[in-house]
Amino acid sequence: MKYIVFILLSALFFSFSKKDKLIDELSKQLDDWHFAAANADFDNYFNVLSDDFIFLGTAPGERWTKAEFKTFSKPYFDAGKAWDFTSTHKKFTILKENKFVVFEEDLTTWMKGCRGSGIFAKEKGKWVLVYYNLTVLIENEKIDAFIELREN
Repeated sequence: MKYIVFILLSALFFSFSKKDKLIDELSKQLDDWHFAAANADFDNYFNVLSDDFIFLGTAPGERWTKAEFKTFSKPYFDAGKAWDFTSTHKKFTILKENKFVVFEEDLTTWMKGCRGSGIFAKEKGKWVLVYYNLTVLIENEKIDAFIELREN
């Protein structure tokens, strides 16, 4: 009986260990992605993205495919001044037998507090970012002033 309990506990520990390792790996990959933008490293920034990547920006109408986002971003990277986002908190959820991972992260940016959310997918044995949504955070008690600002 002791051996069965030991085997079950070992399997459970191994399972959590693999999950933690994956989350650590993806957290670092996300930090490296932001670091590449902060350092205007175009290739390392875009190499993390899948071919069918979608980026939703903060402004109305900002929905870009990878190719469109590269075209939009290239002048910023070429000038050596892309954007500098620092993740202050992340939460990951592993889905579909470790084939997809959704995440959200709180960000410090030039726009002040923002939130990013996205999806990693495993393609050909490699984790790639397939979707990212950047939003500016607005406190509920400030929403009326925000709406008025947008209408003017």
